[in-house]
Formats: sequence, C-alpha cells, structure tokens
Amino acid sequence: MPHPDSFGVLIVDDEPNIRSGLARGLAGDADRVETAADASEALAKLESEDFPLVIVDVRLNCGMTGIELLQKIVHARPQTAVIVITAHGTVETAVEAMRAGAFDFVLKPLDLNLVRQQVRRAREHFDLQMENHRLRSRLVDSGEMSEIVAGGAAMQDVFRQIRQVAATEATVMIHGESGTGKELIARAIHDLSDRQNGPFIAVNLGALPETLLESELFGHEKGSFSGATRQKPGCFEQATSGTLFLDEVTEMSAKSQVDLLRVLETRGFTRVGGEQLLQSDARVVSATNRPVQDLIDDGTFREDLYYRLNVIPIELPPLRGRREDIPLLVEHFLEHFCTRHRREMKRLSPEAMQTMISAAWPGNVRQLRNVIERMVITAAGEVIHENELPSELRQKTEPVHALNTSVVALADAVEACERQAITVALEASDMHREKTAKALGISVRTLHYKMGRFGLH
Repeated sequence: MPHPDSFGVLIVDDEPNIRSGLARGLAGDADRVETAADASEALAKLESEDFPLVIVDVRLNCGMTGIELLQKIVHARPQTAVIVITAHGTVETAVEAMRAGAFDFVLKPLDLNLVRQQVRRAREHFDLQMENHRLRSRLVDSGEMSEIVAGGAAMQDVFRQIRQVAATEATVMIHGESGTGKELIARAIHDLSDRQNGPFIAVNLGALPETLLESELFGHEKGSFSGATRQKPGCFEQATSGTLFLDEVTEMSAKSQVDLLRVLETRGFTRVGGEQLLQSDARVVSATNRPVQDLIDDGTFREDLYYRLNVIPIELPPLRGRREDIPLLVEHFLEHFCTRHRREMKRLSPEAMQTMISAAWPGNVRQLRNVIERMVITAAGEVIHENELPSELRQKTEPVHALNTSVVALADAVEACERQAITVALEASDMHREKTAKALGISVRTLHYKMGRFGLH
C-alpha cells in the first residue's frame, strides 16, 4: 500500500506508446507512475488507491470520454488534480476541461518538458496541502487550535520556509508583531524536525527580570543564592536533544546577551553557583516583535549575537497583511469555540465578515481569536450581525475595499467547496452522517450545522 503522502501519477490514454513514453519520462518527477488504457481501468485504480495527479487524454476510444472521466474524478475526489491532454487547435475543449475542474491542460504533440513542468507544479501544490494538514494536525493533537491557516500566498511562503529549515540544525529567528503566532511557528519547526521526539522548551525572556534570567537559562546549584534550596536544571539543559524557543529575545540585558552568545558559540555553560562545564545540543529558535536593526544601531542589541540567532530569518506577516486568511480563521475559531462552550454553531453575516476583513487588527490573530470567542458566548442567534461585533472593531477599519471584494469572493468559494465536499462525502457514505463526519475530519455536530446551512438535509 503506497504511503498516504506519496505523490502518485496515473496516466490514462488509449495509445500504448503515449502511455509508456509518459510513464518513462515522468518517473523522476513522481514517487510512482501507473497507467490505464481506458476510463474503466482508471476508475478501478482510483478506487483501490490514491493518485494526487491524473493525466488523461480527452479522446478515449473506449466508452467514456476524457471530459466525462474528468467530471467523475472531480465529483468523487475533489482533491485530485487532473491534467488534460488535448489535440492542438482544440482550444474550446481545453476551456471546457478547465471549467469542468481540470488543474491544467497540455496540447498535442506532447512536449515532455512542458508536461514535466506541469507535473512539478501539481506536486508542489500537493506538498503544500500535505504540509498544511500535518502542521495543523500536530497542533490540534497537542490540544491547540491551529492558527496556522495558509489560504493565501503570504502564509504559504511561511510554510515553505518551515519545510526547508525544519530538517536542518540552523538557528532560526522569527520576526513578527505580537499576536501573529510566533510560538506556533517555532513548534511547527520542532514537530517537523528530527528532534520531534525531544523536548520543546519555551521561555519568554521579556517576562523575566535579569536576576532570574541566568538561573532560568542555565540552572543553579543548591545554595547558590537565597532561596536556592535544591539543584535546578536550566532551559538549555532541559532542551537537550530538543528545541529551545527564546521569545522576546531582544529584551535581554547586555550581560545576558554575552552569556547567550557564549553558549551559542561553544555549546558549553555552567549552572549558577556551579563549576562543572555542561554541554547542550539544543537547537535554538528565537523570536522578536521589534525591529532588530534599529536596536543594533542604537547599541541595545549585539550585532554578533544577532548574526548567530538570525541564520534563517522567518518573517510572519501581520493579519492585515494576510486578509485573505481571515474568513478561514473565522471559520476555524467559530467551530472551535462553539464546541468548547457547547453553543449551537454560528456564522457571520456578510456585513459582519466584511467588517472583520476590513478591521485594523493591531492584536493580530490573538485578537481575532478573542473576538470570535466573545461573539460565540454573547451573540444571541445563529447569525452574528455587524452590530454585535465589538465597537472598537467597527470603528477602526482600513481602506482595503479592492481587496475586500476578492476576499469575500474567496469566502464564497470556500463555502462552495465545503458544500461540494459534504455532498460528495454524504453520497459516498449513503447519507451515513457519522461516517461522513469522520471522512471529512469534522464532528457530527458540525456536519449537522453545515448540512442545514447548505440545505443538504
């Protein structure tokens, strides 16, 4: 049985030479490549295993046409990408295929390099979907609501960086405003790394007075200062074989910066009041919400420490810079808090959603989460109206009307995709709601709500 994350390609063509030629040519671009001579064989293979990509010729001589097969695949497996092969000059057919849900099309005579480019693009799309799912699943499994929603290009770019850096040992510095989810990104890096079975230790350096910071980071020996009644390991010691997340790292004093730099350079440290040199292989991920270069220029942060910490920088956009994700975040938090507080499922009116999209969001995702929880508890009906939103939210909006139209359109598209996915899942389970909810990865309660909302009862 293929691994669920493997990228398999199914080639459907009634010409043996094209099937075998494409299979050989694409062998290096997929984890596995299989072929089918007609639609019936293709559907049988799709029933027995998943293929993230199907390449199908429009003209299949046996029974079903390529367009008909495309429509069946899109209906039964909406996550599967389909590239359609069509004869040169039949632009109308290509347009019909795209309208029917094709991922892309390629004209005959086939240019193998062009086909390979399209396959790589489909694979990148598949990899991003898998990464999104893995990151969110790990956060949900750990009891956290996933705030890493990657609907738009800004967060997809962050996901690419996480995937690239996770498998390395490089130090990472996450830059972003308060409330953007910097610790969630640090946890995602840890969870996707070879250190995932080791500890993840987080410490907020801005919340600790200098007198306690050294002990917190490096530990202390019994009797080393008043109140030190026992030996205590520090964060570097606790994070050995794992990841140490240093939040608000730019708030450290000059002395603490020197101490941290020494550990990063030598991996060695001593506990407060101790003499034994200890070693830690903890991977360091740090974060700041301040402009580091300004701090370096005014002498409050060491440039050499910055270069040690900032080997791989990750820039987290503020919520106002990723407004296309707001409808998705709203949906996630509504479901989460309606379940937590045992409320009937709620939704935002179009006007309320428009206000949410236009709001300034100085507190970013943390503020949005807080607003949704408040609305779930205080809003009277199933629909949350604009006048029920916090007054400060309605008063502080930004001029993003051109973007709003596209984001609201995105929200409508998300609803359409949801409705289609639920319809397909209900049909596949013969309207068995528990099986449908399990297949969709949602609760039965949420399924009931969405079925009523979309008129699917």
